[in-house]
Amino acid sequence: MSRSSDIAAILQRDPAARSAAEIKLCYPGYKAIRRYRLAHRLWLKGYRTLARYMMARVLQKTGIDIHPGAEIGEGFFIDHGSGVVIGETSIIGKNVTIYQGVTLGGTGKHTGKRHPTIGDNVVIGAGAKVLGPFTVGNGSKIGAGAVVLREVPPNCTVVGNPGRIVKKNQRRVEDIDLDQVNLPDPTLERFEAMQRRIAALEQAVYSKEEG
Repeated sequence: MSRSSDIAAILQRDPAARSAAEIKLCYPGYKAIRRYRLAHRLWLKGYRTLARYMMARVLQKTGIDIHPGAEIGEGFFIDHGSGVVIGETSIIGKNVTIYQGVTLGGTGKHTGKRHPTIGDNVVIGAGAKVLGPFTVGNGSKIGAGAVVLREVPPNCTVVGNPGRIVKKNQRRVEDIDLDQVNLPDPTLERFEAMQRRIAALEQAVYSKEEG
């Protein structure tokens, strides 16, 4: 993956990024992903201890823990980055954005594929945990603090612990939606519906009494 594509991803998605030079000097996520790309090549060539050592150094310097065996596509952006963990068998598609405190982890001591597969154009909010060898479909969004333990279809929004799908839209995603705050709240929506129903019943009773 080219250095320019990693820089372009940050310039496109982070309004605070003002130049390529600033990104190279100041962005721990960029430094981590560039070092990962080198370590991953070493991992594939069999220099696995060296690759692990390189990423251990990255963890010490940035607080970002990426296993060199993970597969990460182009356009990957780690915003801020402290506390991010990406496990060995994670597979991440193109144009994925994750925020600080995100974990792509396993759920036990199983061998083989034990970490999630993240599709293209996915956004994972701050502090979210995606745990297990399942797929998060293209264009989906994981809300901040969500704990996702099962497969997510494409173009869905997931919130809560355990994570639940609160929005599903089968339209093709053309742009990456970075809003991780204004997500649907099904509990609030049900509560508001109950309030409206109670108000309507009260009005009906009042009208009957007046009549």
